[in-house]
Amino acid sequence: MEKYSLLPEQLIHEGTCNEVNFFKPEIPNDKYIVAVHSPEYYYDLVNLTLNQRAARKIGFPLSENLVEREVIIADGTIKASEFALKYGIAMNIAGGTHHAYTNRGEAFCLLNDQAIAAKYLQQKGWAKKILIVDLDVHQGNGTAEIFYNDNSVFTFSMHGKNNYPFKKETSDLDIPLEDNTDDKTYLNILYDVLPKLIEEQQPDFIYYLCGVDVIANDKLGKLGMTLEGCKARDKFVLNQCKKNQIPVVCSMGGGYSSSLNDIVDAHANTFRVAQDIFF
Repeated sequence: MEKYSLLPEQLIHEGTCNEVNFFKPEIPNDKYIVAVHSPEYYYDLVNLTLNQRAARKIGFPLSENLVEREVIIADGTIKASEFALKYGIAMNIAGGTHHAYTNRGEAFCLLNDQAIAAKYLQQKGWAKKILIVDLDVHQGNGTAEIFYNDNSVFTFSMHGKNNYPFKKETSDLDIPLEDNTDDKTYLNILYDVLPKLIEEQQPDFIYYLCGVDVIANDKLGKLGMTLEGCKARDKFVLNQCKKNQIPVVCSMGGGYSSSLNDIVDAHANTFRVAQDIFF
Protein backbone atom coordinates (compact mmCIF):
# COMPACT_ATOMS: atom_id res chain seq x y z
CA MET A 1 0.00 0.00 0.00
CA GLU A 2 1.07 3.55 -0.71
CA LYS A 3 0.94 4.51 2.96
CA TYR A 4 4.07 2.49 3.72
CA SER A 5 6.26 4.80 1.63
CA LEU A 6 4.37 8.02 2.35
CA LEU A 7 4.46 7.66 6.14
CA PRO A 8 8.27 7.78 6.59
CA GLU A 9 8.47 10.57 4.02
CA GLN A 10 5.95 12.60 6.01
CA LEU A 11 7.68 11.95 9.34
CA ILE A 12 11.05 13.07 7.96
CA HIS A 13 9.55 16.07 6.16
CA GLU A 14 7.88 17.42 9.29
CA GLY A 15 10.86 16.69 11.54
CA THR A 16 9.20 14.13 13.80
CA CYS A 17 11.90 11.65 12.74
CA ASN A 18 15.09 11.80 10.74
CA GLU A 19 16.74 9.14 8.63
CA VAL A 20 18.98 7.82 11.42
CA ASN A 21 15.86 6.90 13.43
CA PHE A 22 14.94 4.21 10.89
CA PHE A 23 16.37 0.69 10.74
CA LYS A 24 16.18 -1.94 8.01
CA PRO A 25 14.91 -5.41 8.96
CA GLU A 26 16.30 -8.53 7.29
CA ILE A 27 15.54 -12.25 7.11
CA PRO A 28 15.47 -13.67 10.67
CA ASN A 29 16.52 -17.15 11.71
CA ASP A 30 13.79 -19.68 10.90
CA LYS A 31 13.85 -20.95 14.48
CA TYR A 32 12.14 -17.80 15.72
CA ILE A 33 9.30 -18.24 13.23
CA VAL A 34 8.71 -21.95 13.86
CA ALA A 35 8.62 -21.24 17.59
CA VAL A 36 5.16 -19.78 16.80
CA HIS A 37 4.07 -21.21 13.47
CA SER A 38 4.00 -24.90 12.64
CA PRO A 39 7.03 -25.95 10.56
CA GLU A 40 4.74 -27.62 8.02
CA TYR A 41 2.84 -24.39 7.40
CA TYR A 42 5.92 -22.18 7.36
CA TYR A 43 7.91 -24.31 4.95
CA ASP A 44 4.90 -24.71 2.69
CA LEU A 45 4.89 -20.91 2.52
CA VAL A 46 8.60 -20.66 1.85
CA ASN A 47 8.52 -23.39 -0.81
CA LEU A 48 5.26 -22.07 -2.32
CA THR A 49 3.65 -25.48 -1.83
CA LEU A 50 0.67 -24.31 0.23
CA ASN A 51 -2.53 -25.95 -1.01
CA GLN A 52 -4.86 -23.78 -3.07
CA ARG A 53 -7.59 -23.56 -0.45
CA ALA A 54 -5.16 -22.35 2.20
CA ALA A 55 -3.57 -19.92 -0.25
CA ARG A 56 -6.96 -18.43 -1.16
CA LYS A 57 -7.69 -17.62 2.50
CA ILE A 58 -4.60 -15.40 2.59
CA GLY A 59 -6.11 -13.15 -0.06
CA PHE A 60 -2.92 -12.40 -1.98
CA PRO A 61 -1.48 -14.50 -4.83
CA LEU A 62 1.28 -16.50 -3.18
CA SER A 63 4.75 -15.56 -4.39
CA GLU A 64 8.37 -15.62 -3.26
CA ASN A 65 8.35 -11.81 -2.88
CA LEU A 66 5.20 -11.91 -0.75
CA VAL A 67 6.60 -14.51 1.64
CA GLU A 68 9.91 -12.64 1.90
CA ARG A 69 8.03 -9.43 2.69
CA GLU A 70 6.16 -11.09 5.55
CA VAL A 71 9.32 -12.64 6.95
CA ILE A 72 11.03 -9.24 6.86
CA ILE A 73 8.02 -7.63 8.59
CA ALA A 74 8.38 -10.19 11.39
CA ASP A 75 12.06 -9.31 11.72
CA GLY A 76 11.05 -5.65 11.91
CA THR A 77 9.06 -6.37 15.06
CA ILE A 78 11.85 -8.57 16.45
CA LYS A 79 14.41 -5.82 15.98
CA ALA A 80 11.97 -3.19 17.26
CA SER A 81 11.67 -5.26 20.45
CA GLU A 82 15.41 -4.98 21.02
CA PHE A 83 15.30 -1.22 20.42
CA ALA A 84 12.35 -0.88 22.83
CA LEU A 85 14.34 -2.57 25.58
CA LYS A 86 17.02 0.09 25.05
CA TYR A 87 14.89 3.19 24.42
CA GLY A 88 11.50 2.38 25.95
CA ILE A 89 9.64 2.34 22.62
CA ALA A 90 10.15 1.30 19.01
CA MET A 91 7.89 1.14 15.98
CA ASN A 92 7.36 -1.20 13.06
CA ILE A 93 6.05 0.97 10.25
CA ALA A 94 4.31 -2.15 8.94
CA GLY A 95 3.31 -5.21 10.97
CA GLY A 96 0.18 -5.97 12.92
CA THR A 97 -0.42 -9.20 11.00
CA HIS A 98 -2.76 -10.49 13.69
CA HIS A 99 -4.94 -12.73 11.50
CA ALA A 100 -2.13 -15.28 11.02
CA TYR A 101 -2.73 -18.46 13.03
CA THR A 102 -0.30 -21.12 14.17
CA ASN A 103 -0.88 -23.18 11.04
CA ARG A 104 -2.56 -20.91 8.53
CA GLY A 105 -2.81 -17.39 7.23
CA GLU A 106 -5.84 -15.34 6.36
CA ALA A 107 -6.98 -11.79 5.55
CA PHE A 108 -3.64 -10.70 4.04
CA CYS A 109 -1.65 -11.99 7.05
CA LEU A 110 0.83 -14.85 6.55
CA LEU A 111 2.97 -14.68 9.70
CA ASN A 112 2.06 -13.12 13.05
CA ASP A 113 4.79 -10.55 13.67
CA GLN A 114 3.90 -9.66 17.26
CA ALA A 115 3.53 -13.30 18.30
CA ILE A 116 6.91 -14.15 16.76
CA ALA A 117 8.59 -11.21 18.49
CA ALA A 118 6.94 -12.00 21.84
CA LYS A 119 8.29 -15.54 21.78
CA TYR A 120 11.68 -14.25 20.64
CA LEU A 121 11.91 -12.06 23.76
CA GLN A 122 10.91 -14.95 25.98
CA GLN A 123 13.39 -17.32 24.33
CA LYS A 124 16.14 -14.78 24.95
CA GLY A 125 15.08 -14.41 28.57
CA TRP A 126 14.38 -10.70 28.10
CA ALA A 127 10.70 -10.84 29.05
CA LYS A 128 8.55 -13.20 31.07
CA LYS A 129 5.01 -11.78 31.00
CA ILE A 130 3.86 -10.01 27.84
CA LEU A 131 0.69 -8.02 27.20
CA ILE A 132 -0.60 -7.61 23.65
CA VAL A 133 -2.90 -4.59 23.32
CA ASP A 134 -4.71 -4.93 20.00
CA LEU A 135 -6.78 -1.86 19.18
CA ASP A 136 -7.17 -2.49 15.46
CA VAL A 137 -10.83 -2.42 14.37
CA HIS A 138 -10.58 -6.15 13.58
CA GLN A 139 -10.22 -8.76 16.31
CA GLY A 140 -6.76 -10.30 16.64
CA ASN A 141 -8.10 -13.77 15.98
CA GLY A 142 -4.80 -15.36 15.00
CA THR A 143 -3.04 -13.91 18.03
CA ALA A 144 -5.82 -15.20 20.29
CA GLU A 145 -5.47 -18.71 18.85
CA ILE A 146 -1.67 -18.76 19.11
CA PHE A 147 -1.65 -17.84 22.81
CA TYR A 148 -4.92 -19.49 23.85
CA ASN A 149 -3.19 -21.90 26.26
CA ASP A 150 -0.20 -19.71 27.07
CA ASN A 151 -0.50 -17.82 30.35
CA SER A 152 2.78 -15.98 29.74
CA VAL A 153 1.15 -13.82 27.03
CA PHE A 154 -2.09 -11.97 27.76
CA THR A 155 -4.12 -11.03 24.67
CA PHE A 156 -6.44 -8.01 24.81
CA SER A 157 -8.49 -7.10 21.74
CA MET A 158 -10.91 -4.17 21.55
CA HIS A 159 -12.59 -4.25 18.15
CA GLY A 160 -15.70 -3.72 16.08
CA LYS A 161 -18.32 -6.28 17.03
CA ASN A 162 -19.63 -6.56 13.47
CA ASN A 163 -16.28 -6.32 11.71
CA TYR A 164 -14.21 -9.14 10.27
CA PRO A 165 -13.58 -11.82 11.44
CA PHE A 166 -17.21 -12.78 11.67
CA LYS A 167 -16.35 -15.86 13.71
CA LYS A 168 -14.23 -14.53 16.55
CA GLU A 169 -11.64 -16.45 18.54
CA THR A 170 -11.35 -16.07 22.31
CA SER A 171 -8.72 -13.62 23.53
CA ASP A 172 -7.88 -13.36 27.22
CA LEU A 173 -9.96 -10.18 27.11
CA ASP A 174 -12.25 -9.23 24.24
CA ILE A 175 -14.23 -5.99 24.14
CA PRO A 176 -16.55 -5.91 21.09
CA LEU A 177 -17.82 -2.45 20.17
CA GLU A 178 -21.06 -1.52 18.47
CA ASP A 179 -21.13 0.13 15.04
CA ASN A 180 -20.42 3.88 15.06
CA THR A 181 -18.85 3.86 18.52
CA ASP A 182 -17.69 7.46 19.05
CA ASP A 183 -14.56 8.91 20.67
CA LYS A 184 -16.06 9.45 24.10
CA THR A 185 -17.50 5.94 24.41
CA TYR A 186 -14.35 4.28 23.07
CA LEU A 187 -11.94 6.26 25.20
CA ASN A 188 -13.95 5.90 28.41
CA ILE A 189 -13.82 2.11 28.02
CA LEU A 190 -10.09 2.17 27.32
CA TYR A 191 -9.39 4.58 30.21
CA ASP A 192 -11.19 2.22 32.57
CA VAL A 193 -9.81 -1.10 31.32
CA LEU A 194 -6.14 -0.66 30.45
CA PRO A 195 -4.74 0.63 33.78
CA LYS A 196 -6.51 -2.18 35.64
CA LEU A 197 -5.21 -4.72 33.15
CA ILE A 198 -1.62 -3.55 33.56
CA GLU A 199 -2.00 -3.62 37.34
CA GLU A 200 -3.47 -7.13 37.30
CA GLN A 201 -1.12 -8.71 34.76
CA GLN A 202 2.11 -6.91 35.66
CA PRO A 203 3.63 -7.31 32.19
CA ASP A 204 7.29 -6.56 31.62
CA PHE A 205 6.74 -5.88 27.90
CA ILE A 206 3.82 -4.62 25.79
CA TYR A 207 3.03 -5.01 22.10
CA TYR A 208 0.61 -2.39 20.85
CA LEU A 209 -1.27 -2.96 17.61
CA CYS A 210 -2.36 0.59 16.80
CA GLY A 211 -4.48 0.18 13.67
CA VAL A 212 -6.11 3.41 12.54
CA ASP A 213 -9.04 1.66 10.88
CA VAL A 214 -11.13 2.77 13.87
CA ILE A 215 -11.79 6.18 12.27
CA ALA A 216 -15.24 6.81 10.86
CA ASN A 217 -14.32 7.04 7.17
CA ASP A 218 -12.39 3.78 7.07
CA LYS A 219 -13.57 1.56 4.22
CA LEU A 220 -13.13 -1.66 6.20
CA GLY A 221 -14.17 -0.42 9.65
CA LYS A 222 -17.53 0.27 11.26
CA LEU A 223 -16.58 2.46 14.21
CA GLY A 224 -17.12 6.20 14.41
CA MET A 225 -13.92 7.73 15.80
CA THR A 226 -12.25 10.94 14.68
CA LEU A 227 -8.56 11.50 13.95
CA GLU A 228 -8.36 13.38 17.26
CA GLY A 229 -9.94 10.48 19.13
CA CYS A 230 -7.54 8.00 17.54
CA LYS A 231 -4.61 10.19 18.57
CA ALA A 232 -5.98 10.41 22.12
CA ARG A 233 -6.15 6.60 22.16
CA ASP A 234 -2.48 6.33 21.21
CA LYS A 235 -1.48 8.99 23.72
CA PHE A 236 -3.23 7.16 26.55
CA VAL A 237 -1.74 3.75 25.73
CA LEU A 238 1.79 5.09 25.36
CA ASN A 239 1.49 7.20 28.52
CA GLN A 240 0.48 4.07 30.42
CA CYS A 241 3.57 2.28 29.12
CA LYS A 242 5.83 5.20 30.04
CA LYS A 243 4.22 5.70 33.45
CA ASN A 244 4.68 2.03 34.34
CA GLN A 245 8.15 1.84 32.74
CA ILE A 246 7.11 -0.98 30.43
CA PRO A 247 8.90 -1.16 27.04
CA VAL A 248 6.47 -1.09 24.12
CA VAL A 249 6.59 -1.95 20.43
CA CYS A 250 3.98 -0.50 18.08
CA SER A 251 2.96 -2.30 14.91
CA MET A 252 0.94 -0.02 12.64
CA GLY A 253 -1.83 -2.43 11.63
CA GLY A 254 -4.78 -1.44 9.47
CA GLY A 255 -5.81 1.85 7.94
CA TYR A 256 -8.06 1.91 4.88
CA SER A 257 -9.69 5.33 4.91
CA SER A 258 -11.18 6.70 1.71
CA SER A 259 -8.76 9.61 2.27
CA LEU A 260 -5.08 8.70 1.89
CA ASN A 261 -4.16 11.90 3.74
CA ASP A 262 -6.21 10.74 6.73
CA ILE A 263 -4.48 7.36 6.76
CA VAL A 264 -1.00 8.89 6.72
CA ASP A 265 -1.96 11.56 9.28
CA ALA A 266 -3.51 9.03 11.64
CA HIS A 267 -0.46 6.75 11.50
CA ALA A 268 1.88 9.74 11.80
CA ASN A 269 0.05 10.78 14.98
CA THR A 270 1.25 7.57 16.66
CA PHE A 271 4.85 8.56 15.95
CA ARG A 272 4.24 12.18 16.98
CA VAL A 273 2.77 11.07 20.31
CA ALA A 274 5.64 8.63 20.88
CA GLN A 275 8.16 11.39 20.21
CA ASP A 276 6.44 13.70 22.70
CA ILE A 277 6.17 11.11 25.45
CA PHE A 278 9.45 9.22 25.21
CA PHE A 279 12.02 11.63 23.78
